[in-house]
Amino acid sequence: MSNLRPVADKVLINTFQTFLGAKMIKIRYIFMAIAACAIVSLSSCTSGTPSADNSPAPVANSSSQAREAVSNNNHSGHGSKAQININNAILSELDKFEAKLAIPALSNKIQANRPYASPSELVSKKVITQEQFDQIKDMVTVQEIALTGEAKDVDYMTKLGLMKGHLIVAKELLDQNQPKQAEPHIGHPVEEIYVDVEDQLNERKVKEFKTTLVKFQDVIKYSIKSNPKAAKIEADFGSSMQAIDGAIAALPETQRSKTGFVLQVINELLDSANSEYGAAIANGKISAPIEYQDSRGFVIYANELYKGISSQMSKDFPEAHKGIETSMTELVKVWPSAIPPAASVKTPDDVTKLVKTIEQNSQTVIDKSSTQAQQ
Repeated sequence: MSNLRPVADKVLINTFQTFLGAKMIKIRYIFMAIAACAIVSLSSCTSGTPSADNSPAPVANSSSQAREAVSNNNHSGHGSKAQININNAILSELDKFEAKLAIPALSNKIQANRPYASPSELVSKKVITQEQFDQIKDMVTVQEIALTGEAKDVDYMTKLGLMKGHLIVAKELLDQNQPKQAEPHIGHPVEEIYVDVEDQLNERKVKEFKTTLVKFQDVIKYSIKSNPKAAKIEADFGSSMQAIDGAIAALPETQRSKTGFVLQVINELLDSANSEYGAAIANGKISAPIEYQDSRGFVIYANELYKGISSQMSKDFPEAHKGIETSMTELVKVWPSAIPPAASVKTPDDVTKLVKTIEQNSQTVIDKSSTQAQQ
């Protein structure tokens, strides 16, 4: 064995070093290890302890894989390593960078400098500094991530849920005679989210409703300069919400009522709310009202979704239900009204802790539900 290992080493180095390059040195040693094992087998060596480099990676369960896919394409908590595609992420996703780096309007700057050939172009295009990039580089990608199965359905309903969150807070502002503040929240579903979910709408044979959203947006733009009838605004708001609900109904009712599925959607909505809130706060004050309002709308809708499964949760998972309900009650208090208060009710770190508590309790349920489904 001792005479054969150097020979295998030399052959493999000569063969693979030029082809794979310096960056692939780890793979070279893996192939070396495989060759060594083959030689050992021929020498009647039948056992051994695998090294760290050639140990097989653990296989995640289907629930973890589904959550990984959703997180990679969409949402990640503060400090998470889940990646965001800076070439096609919506502003709610890009706000995670804004919150982490505390750079006002960073999400818009990232969007304005698209496309990116590599994540490092955030630096070369002077969007952020190298030091700032180093803080978020694990979260950034430019690669497309294809979603399938339940992960794709979670993504679909989350996007529609973000639309509803925007419109919910827009209606609150309209009811307070604040059309100028309401308009961006009506514009985001049209300008930002619809294009991101359009392919899925077509796949699911959902009737086009972008026209309905644009119509509502135009009415509000007009109302900033004039005073249209309240009945007209109410009717267009109702049509927009009804259209989104119709798109959600493209998912089977049995799936939309499953606690594990709904909890995944809730977690994604709260993750976006968490990021938006972090981007809204500076020095204990709400410096970005739009982000504050976005996060309020997302939390309101997430809370509505949880109310729909709370009785089932209390029956099947009482401990997790108690943890989620308690944290959700505290979370809702962070946004006392659509018009931001003078000072923030809680810090971004406080909000993150509440969101993480909900996520941890939810994951317990999601994992148990997945195990039961496989039995």
